[in-house]
Amino acid sequence: MSAPQPRRPRPALEIAPPLPPPAAERSAPYLLDFLPRETDADTRLARFFARLREGRLSTTRCLRDGQISWPPRTVCPRCHTGELEWVDLPERGRLYAFSAVLAGAPLGMEQEVPFAVGLVDLEGAPLRLFGRIVGKGWSELAIGEAVAVEPYLSADGRAFYRFRAGGP
Repeated sequence: MSAPQPRRPRPALEIAPPLPPPAAERSAPYLLDFLPRETDADTRLARFFARLREGRLSTTRCLRDGQISWPPRTVCPRCHTGELEWVDLPERGRLYAFSAVLAGAPLGMEQEVPFAVGLVDLEGAPLRLFGRIVGKGWSELAIGEAVAVEPYLSADGRAFYRFRAGGP
């Protein structure tokens, strides 16, 4: 049996340089932030957030094969082309499934517990989206209930979407 060989020292790990600070100061650390960064400097999908500010929920469709993707993409997941166009999604849908957030809410949403989240089948689109459900308490919701897409601005001015039970 041979004597154990001494271990070679491991090279020091390289530390990646810090990310540039976001365009606007955030109260939550980036990885714990529920809402994504949305400026041109932060994402190649800034047009999604700009369209939300216009009151339009949209996504991308491949010009080559017609694939509609959710969430929006910069490259088609089917044919891998970057030839995409923005398309508006339906404003109404039906609640496919839902649940209540009773504890463990995302950072900044702790005071809003309890609240409902759910999966929504959009009318006329081959997509099922996840989002917050507002307009009714979680115990009053029902599978199959009509909901409407509702773009909104967060307290720090970022745009996102949710679903309103009962619709406007």
